[in-house]
Amino acid sequence: MALKRVGILTGGGDCSGLNAVIRAVTRTAVIQYGAEVVGLEDGFDGLVFNRTMALTTGSTKDILTLGGTILGTTNKGNPFAYREFDDKGEIVVRDLSAQAMETFRSLELDCLFVVGGEGTLELGYKFQQMGMPVVGIPKTIDNDLFGTDYTFGFQTAVQVACDAMDRLHTTGRSHDRVMILEVMGRNAGWIALEAGLAGGAHIILIPEIPYNLDNVVTKIRHRIRGKSPFSIIMVAEGAREEGGERITQGTAGTRLQGVEQLGGIGFHLANQIRERIPLEVRTTVLGHIQRGGSPTAFDRVLGTRLGAAAVDAAARGDFGTMVALKTPDIVLVPLSELAGLCRTVPVDHQLLRAAEATGVNLGRGAM
Repeated sequence: MALKRVGILTGGGDCSGLNAVIRAVTRTAVIQYGAEVVGLEDGFDGLVFNRTMALTTGSTKDILTLGGTILGTTNKGNPFAYREFDDKGEIVVRDLSAQAMETFRSLELDCLFVVGGEGTLELGYKFQQMGMPVVGIPKTIDNDLFGTDYTFGFQTAVQVACDAMDRLHTTGRSHDRVMILEVMGRNAGWIALEAGLAGGAHIILIPEIPYNLDNVVTKIRHRIRGKSPFSIIMVAEGAREEGGERITQGTAGTRLQGVEQLGGIGFHLANQIRERIPLEVRTTVLGHIQRGGSPTAFDRVLGTRLGAAAVDAAARGDFGTMVALKTPDIVLVPLSELAGLCRTVPVDHQLLRAAEATGVNLGRGAM
């Protein structure tokens, strides 16, 4: 089909590589197809309330290396269940999907590129079912989307965590301490696993494998006896002890999202460990440092490839799909097969086997 005017929005948490995608979509649409590009601001809020900006090759020429998203993003803007405060400070929920559809029609868009994780892509799929032509582009630092080998933003987050672990190694070794690094990932342990492997962690704890505290402590004691009296522990924010619950901060900071806020497992684990070993235990929480900053070369290239492929898919009329990396190719995956699904680490994954084969403790099984 002939593309004349397309829209793009970025939803969910920010991550490095979003601007690379925005740039690639804009340049491909303009240069290859002579189309106009409309940026929807603040995720689906822009679609609901008609907040837009014009995107051109000029306005996007210097954003490839820039972290975050020039379009803005939000976690609370679910048009099908939009949460906002009323005059009394109470949360009310409204269905604004029809209003979003009207905005799409009034903007005379041929297609909407929805850039986001499983939640954002699920919303895109719902709009596709309502008749809106949608092409999804996978984004999340958590790497927890089905259908693609990697999401952009993930490798940058892993590199940030790996760099932090390198620094913790030097101070841990100098002071004979147990150093705990808590990283993001929600229900998936991909960041903790890959960054832990790359950073030489002695213990890696992920949500998919509830940890046995005795096993973790035994590993630390084994290192002390082996005259390596320091240990580096990588722990994912969603990790939990066998028979225990995930550590959360409630929903106070995310009331409008209504999403459970994870965090605190690093300090909880430190308190558990320091009662049973003769070493100091320190915890570092990377938090949103993993989301910000300039993307790695891998994420810049992946974002560019996905953005260009998304425009090509729209030009062919391949709507209701997501562009995905199936190494070495970029392919299309139906949104119906992945929207709203979370890809966690299989407990028999090769990365886990490689970790245990090289002596990394995962909080399970024998040493």
